[in-house]
Amino acid sequence: MKSVALLFLVVICGMGGLGQKLKPKKRSNGEEINFRTKTKDVCTMRMSGDEERKLRIECKSQGMSYWCEFTGKPSICRAFRNNPKIYWNQIAMELRKLPHACESTQVLKTNMCQRAPTEALMKQIDAGMEPEDLANQDKSVQKTSTRGEGKSSVKKIDKPPILPLIKPTQHGQGSENETEAMKLAREHCWESLHGVCSYIIGIFRG
Repeated sequence: MKSVALLFLVVICGMGGLGQKLKPKKRSNGEEINFRTKTKDVCTMRMSGDEERKLRIECKSQGMSYWCEFTGKPSICRAFRNNPKIYWNQIAMELRKLPHACESTQVLKTNMCQRAPTEALMKQIDAGMEPEDLANQDKSVQKTSTRGEGKSSVKKIDKPPILPLIKPTQHGQGSENETEAMKLAREHCWESLHGVCSYIIGIFRG
């Protein structure tokens, strides 16, 4: 009876060990780390790949966004293979000290893989910026200025010419009548009709 119980216990322990062996290891693929730079830019790190890893950093800063990508083989480093999570956290800690996550970061280095070959380093391969909000503001300013120019040109066309409507008279009394007629026109007529009113008043004052 004791031998049967002991055999049963051995079988249970063997199944438990097998289950632990079959349990998949946690991989760093698809991981994300959020952080903020020294200037409060909101950034996200995304890691992917197997032997050759790819790292993409995306940040948002005051109406604009920027990004950069890195590639490398950190798995060559034994410390990375033992704990990749610490490796990526060390990179995030270094990026937090910078005002811009993608500037002056051609190569990402960590303390745990200082002696690793150069192939293990994450090197920047591409970067970009997308100032979409600023572009939209420039377009709206251009539209506003164009509309303003159109309105000002229409006003200039609508103003009636004043000088051609004044009938030429003799010097002396004629010029005095013309001046008085213009004064009366300014007092009693609309600004756009000053020329017409002064002409009619000049006729009656003779």
